[in-house]
Amino acid sequence: MIQTESTPNPESLKFLSEKIISTIGTEEFQKNQIDKVTNPFIKELLGFKGVELVLLSKNFLSVKKTKETSWNELKPMVISHLNHYFENNKEPILKEEQKDTKNNNEIDETVKKIIDVLDTKIRPAVARDGGDIKFKSFEKGVVKVELQGSCSGCPSSLMTLKQGVQNLLKHYVKEVNSVEAN
Repeated sequence: MIQTESTPNPESLKFLSEKIISTIGTEEFQKNQIDKVTNPFIKELLGFKGVELVLLSKNFLSVKKTKETSWNELKPMVISHLNHYFENNKEPILKEEQKDTKNNNEIDETVKKIIDVLDTKIRPAVARDGGDIKFKSFEKGVVKVELQGSCSGCPSSLMTLKQGVQNLLKHYVKEVNSVEAN
């Protein structure tokens, strides 16, 4: 059964599933890059009128829509699409062979600490709001991250970034001076 949960971003809705949606972590897909999407489920979902962005995580998916489209129209379509997929497939929508594995051996200790804080302290809170945060880079005391899903374009995301993410990272990783959205 699919349940929905609102997010701080009124244009974004979180769809929760009892079944595993992604075994490879959180991935974001945008309508303006639909030609690069190979997964048929995601391609079809991005093709729905009004869908701008889809974020898939372990047991939820977030959909960000355009202002012109109403949730009354879009919500049943997304639920139906998810139910149809799981009626016909036993496997998660995103699974291992679809993602490149990154080599983490060369990552330095400071970056490892930053990623650990993002993964354990920040990502769970951002996921509750239907989004994700991805580490991009760390240079000269500045951490660059990318906010995804419900968080991208959310009015409160910049405040979240500065007050929450930056403060936590500065507290746990002394080398961090500031955090910026990439």
